Amino acid sequence: MISIAIRDALLVLAVAPIAYYVVAIAAGARFFGGETDAPPDFSPPVSILKPILGLDREAYENFASFCQQDYPAFEILFCVSDESEPALATIHKVVADFPGVAIRLLIGSEPIGSSDKVNKLCRMAREARYDHLVVSDSDVRVESGFLRAVMAPFANTETGGVTCLYRGLTDGSLPAELEAFGNSADFAPSVIVAGISGRLNFMLGAVMATTKKRLAAIGGFESIADYFSDDYELGNRIAGAGARVELSPFSVDIVYPRETFTDAFRHQVRWNLSIRYSRPLGHVGLIFTQPLLWAILVAGLVSVEAAVAYYAVALLLHGAAAISVGLQGMRDRFLLRRMWMLPLRDVFGLLAWLASFFPQRIEWRGQHFLVLHRRLVKRAE
Repeated sequence: MISIAIRDALLVLAVAPIAYYVVAIAAGARFFGGETDAPPDFSPPVSILKPILGLDREAYENFASFCQQDYPAFEILFCVSDESEPALATIHKVVADFPGVAIRLLIGSEPIGSSDKVNKLCRMAREARYDHLVVSDSDVRVESGFLRAVMAPFANTETGGVTCLYRGLTDGSLPAELEAFGNSADFAPSVIVAGISGRLNFMLGAVMATTKKRLAAIGGFESIADYFSDDYELGNRIAGAGARVELSPFSVDIVYPRETFTDAFRHQVRWNLSIRYSRPLGHVGLIFTQPLLWAILVAGLVSVEAAVAYYAVALLLHGAAAISVGLQGMRDRFLLRRMWMLPLRDVFGLLAWLASFFPQRIEWRGQHFLVLHRRLVKRAE
């Protein structure tokens, strides 16, 4: 038996997830309700850097979306490991279909660190023509106003980095749908709440924008070539050097592959691990975004009826936060049809979070790593 004082303290803490969703609703409305103050003629030339490894679902449409930007001057650099890259034919087709866009294909990169992605970024950054750089993953798809939106914060000379939230596009398979729903219903609200103080100190890997000057000040991409969470490291170091990292209200799409539940679970565990290794306190703090865990606690401390009432309130507010951020803010047109997944998402998210407390081997596109002191250590199968 636990003491009454401990029981009461735990019940007070159980209010935290409820309060979190209330804050997320308000923060989402405030974030997306703001207006950008960038000059309408601010459009510095941009180099888009695309590190490629493997052929993603709908890769052509993803790549082509970057070629269709309403922007005066930009180039796209693709970098692959070698001539056996499966995406080469798709890249060549994009080059042929968009002759008016400056596109360059680079083959090979110096093995500076354990991260193949960052090794490629090192080469592309060196060879990029323009000072403003936008890094984007190969599974990202954007609308025509993407570059203008991402460049707008750089009109403020204090800005050193810009990143974007992302929605999920799937083939309709349930595991992929569950992950995509989590992007808008859980992940995006948590990012907005994290930036509520106005001082973001990380980036999101889907889109990372910076300048060569800011990059040089932190030692270039070379300084993070061994790190597991390159997006966190880049944003954290830019912020640590005194520059602002801004979250753009412009959202992009991530095109998910067809997944099994095992694939989706591993992906979610890897995401939790990235927080565990880069922000340990933040990882532990995710306990306050787990209403199902607290509902179970309420059932044990009070009654099943109280737990059901508690979880019903949490679900209602969770759904409201998802609508505030995912639907109204990010314009996720699939969110409403996925809302029935809220309880399933809570179970899935709780299990992935709990699993991430145990030692894990990281798998990324066929490569296997351990993480030691936030750094990737490649392991043979």
